[in-house]
Formats: sequence, structure tokens, C-alpha cells
Amino acid sequence: MADTALSPAFVHPTADVEEGAYVGDGTKVWHLAHIRSSARVGAGCVIGRNVYVDAGVTVGDLVKIQNNVSVYQGVTLEDEVFVGPCVVFTNDLRPRAQNPDWTVTPTLVRRGASIGANATLVCGIEVGAYAMVAAGSVVTRDVPPYQLVAGNPARPLGWVDARGEVISRDPGTRPAGLDLA
Repeated sequence: MADTALSPAFVHPTADVEEGAYVGDGTKVWHLAHIRSSARVGAGCVIGRNVYVDAGVTVGDLVKIQNNVSVYQGVTLEDEVFVGPCVVFTNDLRPRAQNPDWTVTPTLVRRGASIGANATLVCGIEVGAYAMVAAGSVVTRDVPPYQLVAGNPARPLGWVDARGEVISRDPGTRPAGLDLA
């Protein structure tokens, strides 16, 4: 986070931030959000209405999570990630109501990536830095840095730059100049 002074976090009166959760300076937690104990939400974030951040989740600095998103245990969102409304993260590859051997399967969303509205991310994947997942996509495998993916299952459509502008509609080799910052 930059060396600029931020105001203390704002937590709407209807939000629930459990004891033991960390919410960074300048973060806004809106109506009916729930941040569980041992979750970490960085500085300068926006946590929208009805967002659930599970125990043990890490949310980096300057992350925006739109309304109606559940970020379950095992999900890590690095700095400057955008998560659109109603995005679904999973954390169990073989869900059953009763499974004593269940283990969390982690998902990692790298710095600057954007996840469009109503996308579903099946656990066990990594979304690369500055990648863009189109609205409504179902992501079942890793997405390389700067790649644009869409569909069900999500397939490569091209490449975007760090601002999210499409710079190539060729899903093949990443264009030169897309270096990680």
C-alpha cells in the first residue's frame, strides 16, 4: 500500500466483523457483510452489500468485492483484484453434505485480476496477474497472467493489458510487452 495516510476502516452498522478479523485502514464494509474471525482484509478495500469473507481468507489491499459474493476458506485475493457481483468461489472438489475427510482446495487470484459478474471459479485454480474473466464464465483451470477468458468452460479469447484493454484477440502466445509489474 502507498505511504499515504488512510482513515480508519468504515463498517456499516448492519455488517458483522467478528472478533479476531483484521480490516485495514480506509476499507469500507457495507450493509449486511460478514467478515469471519481470522480473515484478513487489507487497506483501501470496498466490501459490498451481503459479502461473506470466511475464516482464514486473505484479501489484499485495494480490492473491490461487489455485492453478493462469498469468499470461502481457501481463497486468496491479492492486491487490486476486482470481484464482480454474484461471483461464486468454491473450495471443495467433491462436495457432500456429510464428508468427514473433506479438505479445502485453495484458489489464488493474483494481483490486478478482474472477475466478471456471475462468474464461477472451481477451486484448485490460479487466476494470473491482470487476467480478465468475463461475466458468466465458469473457470475450471488456471488462467495465465493478462489472459482474457470467457464461456462455460472458460476458454482463452485473447489478451488484455494492465488497464483491462483488449490488446489481442489471438488466444495464442502472450504478446510482447505484457510484463508483470
